[in-house]
Amino acid sequence: METPQLSLAWTATVDIAEREDFGPSPAGHRYIVPILGGHFEGPRLRGRVRPGGADRQLLRPDGVRELDALYELETDDGAVLTVRNRVLIDDAAPQGRYARSVLQVQAPAGPHDWVTRRVLVGTLQPLRPARDAVRIGVYVLD
Repeated sequence: METPQLSLAWTATVDIAEREDFGPSPAGHRYIVPILGGHFEGPRLRGRVRPGGADRQLLRPDGVRELDALYELETDDGAVLTVRNRVLIDDAAPQGRYARSVLQVQAPAGPHDWVTRRVLVGTLQPLRPARDAVRIGVYVLD
């Protein structure tokens, strides 16, 4: 059986606003975090994070957070990629904070459409208090 390998697709620094409280629901407490901008860079593409996206968050009763972020990346050559990043964060994991994600990206036909034909997984690291931002590592599952 073949063992999958990871290779870096890009690293993004995403600037975020303060978290807004949307209140409780039967599944947990709801929040939203507006995305203000940022930048990304990888071996095959680089550019900016466009403002206007948002990260919807659910704090489950067991303390685990589910994030569902939708935003756009604009490459240096003008292509706009739409990213949906679903993250699971468990701050109480026995081996330390667990923050992993699965990303789906839609890209126009052309040099960046390879991202639509691969499985992408990611990591998430907060940069606060130094900066109101998060760092996202995105990897191709080869």
